[in-house]
Amino acid sequence: MKAPGIARGRCACGAVEVEIGVPARWAWHDHSPASRRAHGAAYATYVGAYRSRFRFVSGEALVSRYEEPASGAVRSFCSRCGAPVAYQRKRAPEMINLPRALFESGVGREPRYHIALHESPEWAYDGGALAPLKGYPGVVWQRPRKKKRLSLSELP
Repeated sequence: MKAPGIARGRCACGAVEVEIGVPARWAWHDHSPASRRAHGAAYATYVGAYRSRFRFVSGEALVSRYEEPASGAVRSFCSRCGAPVAYQRKRAPEMINLPRALFESGVGREPRYHIALHESPEWAYDGGALAPLKGYPGVVWQRPRKKKRLSLSELP
């Protein structure tokens, strides 16, 4: 059996670097409002690791922490660039959750789970068909849904 490896991640400016043992324990997409606001995105994708398999490689002194009053969860950010670095739940102190986007390499888990999907905003991409945007290479768009025309018999 092959020994587990290491995945290294970093914040946007590179000042904070982290490592986790791979494979990560789990991976998921979090659609909750708290994660949406913390990441400034429709949802956040996390990987979870045991704290014993996590370490700061550099920049730990630059990490700022925010404790959510309602849940007691702690979100950590790079104080230089503002990138989210970690998320810890009070009820699971042995685990640390990290944004998947910190890692360029694989982490040994695919995000197959969705949390709080019912809380997704109406503006989030819903998997609908996309078409190329003419004149803008690499840009695709979702056409608006066609409105159903009412027949004369359906008019009020």
